Amino acid sequence: MRVCLGKSTRAAALCPAPILASNIPMQFAELADARRSIRSYLPTEVSDQQLRQLLSVARQAPSGANLQPGHFLRVQGAHRARLTEELVRAWREGRQEEEDYGYFPRPMPMSLRKRQVASAQALYGALGVERGDRVGRDEQFERNFCFFDAPVALIVTLERGFGSGGYMDLGMTLYGLMLAARAQGLDSCAIGAMASFPRLIRRCLELDEDQAIVCGVALGHADPQAPVNQCRTARCDPEDYFRTLG
Repeated sequence: MRVCLGKSTRAAALCPAPILASNIPMQFAELADARRSIRSYLPTEVSDQQLRQLLSVARQAPSGANLQPGHFLRVQGAHRARLTEELVRAWREGRQEEEDYGYFPRPMPMSLRKRQVASAQALYGALGVERGDRVGRDEQFERNFCFFDAPVALIVTLERGFGSGGYMDLGMTLYGLMLAARAQGLDSCAIGAMASFPRLIRRCLELDEDQAIVCGVALGHADPQAPVNQCRTARCDPEDYFRTLG
C-alpha cells in the first residue's frame, strides 16, 4: 500500500520520571509521556484501514502553505523480505552509502555527544549488553533493518526539491503518527538507520530518484516482556533550551 500523505533498572536510573505541568490537559501529557521508541513487537496484525486512519490523523499537522510534504510506503510480504535481506547484507559488509540529507552536526558538540552516549547507555543497559560487547551491539543495531519485526514497516520519503522546511513539516507529521498510534494502543519507532542506504532502498523498492529516503518506521503492539522495551531516555529541563527576553 502506498499512502502519499505528503529512521532495566540501570536504564531507569538514567531516566527520571517526567514532570507533568498541571496546566496541560492530563490526557495529552500522559499520551506524550507514554510515547517512546519500541524495539520489540508482538505479531498482532495492524490493518491497512487502521493505518490509513492513523495517517489521516497525523496529516493534520501544520505545514508551510499546506504543502503536506512527504510520502509513506508500507512494505510487506516479498518486498519487505527482500529489502531486509539486502539491508542486513549491506550493513554486515560495511557498504553504507552517502545519505540524502545530513542529520547529525559535524563535528558533534560535546553537549550533544553526552546526550547521545546517555541514550546508548540506556538502550544497551536495558539489554544487558556491555560497552565493550561489539557483537551484542551490532546484533541489536542490525534489528533496525528488520523493522524490529513490527507488523507494520514503513519507508518515509521526501521530494528532493524541498529544503529544510520540508523536513520540519514532515517531522511534525511523523510525531503526529506516533501519538495517534499510542492513542490507539499501538507503539512505534522511527528508524533513522534506513537513511544510510538510500540508493539500495530506492533500487530495491523501485522508487524514483527524486525521492529522498528520510527514515523508516516500525509500528504495532509492543511486546511488554521484551527487556529492550524497558528502555527510557531522559529529556532536557526547560532551562537547558528556553529563556525569556524582556
